Amino acid sequence: LFFLSNFLFHTDMLSRLASRSIPRVAAAAAGRRAFSSGGGGGGGAVPLILGLGAGGAAAYGYLSQNPSALDFVPASDLTAMEDKFATYWPRNVMIIFGPPGSGKGTQGPKIEGMLGIPQLSTGDMLRAAVKNQTEIGKKAQAIMKSGGLVSDDIVVGIIKDRIAEPDCKFGFILDGFPRTLPQAQALDKMLALEGAAVTKVVELDVPDAILEERICGRWIHKDSGASYHVKFKPPKTMKLGADGKPDPATMLDDATGEALYQRPDDTATALVKRLSEYHKMTVPILKHYSPNGIVGSVNANQEMAKVWDDMQAALKSGGK
Repeated sequence: LFFLSNFLFHTDMLSRLASRSIPRVAAAAAGRRAFSSGGGGGGGAVPLILGLGAGGAAAYGYLSQNPSALDFVPASDLTAMEDKFATYWPRNVMIIFGPPGSGKGTQGPKIEGMLGIPQLSTGDMLRAAVKNQTEIGKKAQAIMKSGGLVSDDIVVGIIKDRIAEPDCKFGFILDGFPRTLPQAQALDKMLALEGAAVTKVVELDVPDAILEERICGRWIHKDSGASYHVKFKPPKTMKLGADGKPDPATMLDDATGEALYQRPDDTATALVKRLSEYHKMTVPILKHYSPNGIVGSVNANQEMAKVWDDMQAALKSGGK
């Protein structure tokens, strides 16, 4: 048990053990929860394994072939090790950038499933804070009711509250924030207070000329944020009208059967302005983080499977 509780902090040892009999013990301790639900994905222990580089990957691979290796490790022992890891190991703080229609809504959930850390949308966090009537949520609500814009300090405060929840103890993925350099600097300052920092920034790169087709054909499910496209990912119920365009009454979410909608700014005219603002605001943020060696870029104008392959490569330590 002493060995089990300490191997997580020695990646070279784990890598060497991965080819011997001990990975049965090590992998079981590190991955029991990842596989106990069946299928081996999304468990709380996944970041413990994947965060340990090649050795962790070997242990994870061993588990996928030998799930019975997990049976003898007490859940209380694993919980203690996870708590130790969360206390002493740096949190994995990721930022995913991309223009409208670049595929953030597709790639984010995949990263969630692979690493077992949540994707956080500033819009969702703001709505939740207002709904739950937290102190900072009340401040945001008052500003919005008066027609004002929520300040960066309030948004950072909402993020600070959210990442204090248990599902963020190993890390989180930010989507939609920061949008400006001052917001990035405010985020850095907030993370520094707990000894953390942004660990990876990935930009999904798509030529502006390609984005119009993606954006104008997009339909969204309001509650879940699930995204569909009339050409690339149509809902199962979609039917075309006499004009060759989708019948809105048939645009329904596959999972719930609820109506989908199109954002009012998902138009060719609005897209020109949105892209201009995106490029103007995003470039300084990427330059801000580039000296840290944590910025990567993914060509999102290719087959989805290849985009995901490149995303995984970019997320690796040292990946670009």
